[in-house]
Amino acid sequence: MLEVDDKVPFTEHLEELRHRLIVCFVAVGIGFAVCYAFKERLFEFLAAPLIGAMQEGDKLVFTGLPEAFFTYLKIAFLAGCVLASPVIIYQFWMFVAPGLYRRERRVLGPIVGLSILFFVGGGVFGYLVVFPLGFQFFLSFATETIRPLPAMKEYLGFATKLLIAFGLAFELPLVITFMARLGLVSVDFLKKNRRYALLLFFVAAAILTPPDVVSQILMALPLMLLYELSIIGARVFGRKPLDDPDAAR
Repeated sequence: MLEVDDKVPFTEHLEELRHRLIVCFVAVGIGFAVCYAFKERLFEFLAAPLIGAMQEGDKLVFTGLPEAFFTYLKIAFLAGCVLASPVIIYQFWMFVAPGLYRRERRVLGPIVGLSILFFVGGGVFGYLVVFPLGFQFFLSFATETIRPLPAMKEYLGFATKLLIAFGLAFELPLVITFMARLGLVSVDFLKKNRRYALLLFFVAAAILTPPDVVSQILMALPLMLLYELSIIGARVFGRKPLDDPDAAR
């Protein structure tokens, strides 16, 4: 006779997942509705670095009749997701946490918090430092016969990609520190391969940023500093590599 399984049935997990997804969608919908009421201000805030680099009298344009409308919809949706992110993170945590051991919860909680902090820090760095310098470089190609006419749609996509790229790039210390904690890398390994990491940073910057030297350097330099911070994190929180014979002692 089969033993009765006292674990929660799989269907209940699916029902819980469905409920939490509905809560997340409702939160995003409410955030979208709130942010759409401030859509013009939100776009002006996002476009402030570009507007500051433009000459007096220049303005952003939209080249298609529905372009402004859909651009406002997109920025309201993105801002709504950001506004609803605490609810989304909470729902994710409440769905995952019951399946974790107490020790795993103590470790995963700070990791989630730090990852959000580093991602936001990368986005803020891109917005405050990279955007003004990068836009000044792009607009410097204007002449008496060539006038820049940046469009709303292109700018929103361009700015969003850059903010996400810098946010992901600033996760580097957390990723390397976590790898060092697992014993996959060591401080000596990170120091010895510093030159290769430098080359990799410039290659990654060339892929993630627009094809200009200024943006690539502005991403590669922070990555170099973050790599040094990663070495410090590996020294403090890391352990010996898995292939080290002394690691098992």
